[in-house]
Amino acid sequence: MSSPAAIVFASFSPHPDKVEEMRATLDTMVAATRDEPGCEFYDLYESDEGTRFHLFERYIDADALEAHRASDHYKAYRAKLSDLLSEPVAVTVLGEVDVN
Repeated sequence: MSSPAAIVFASFSPHPDKVEEMRATLDTMVAATRDEPGCEFYDLYESDEGTRFHLFERYIDADALEAHRASDHYKAYRAKLSDLLSEPVAVTVLGEVDVN
């Protein structure tokens, strides 16, 4: 039996004067993370008003998620976040219930 996929939903609220810098930081993460061998998808969304960003991520398993969190690009991105955000990142790790 294979390990279940690891699914993450993360929401970001940047300071009003940091929206474009937050977008650029997340764009960099998208490009780097999609190249990780265990990443199935890593998609970036924004709210209608363009002031909040959301990442929807799926990894083949928990080990792939941990490899992502150990990567140099992830560590560099996390180090930048406190200066960009108006509140902490809201991260939810999801478990599969009924998927195709």
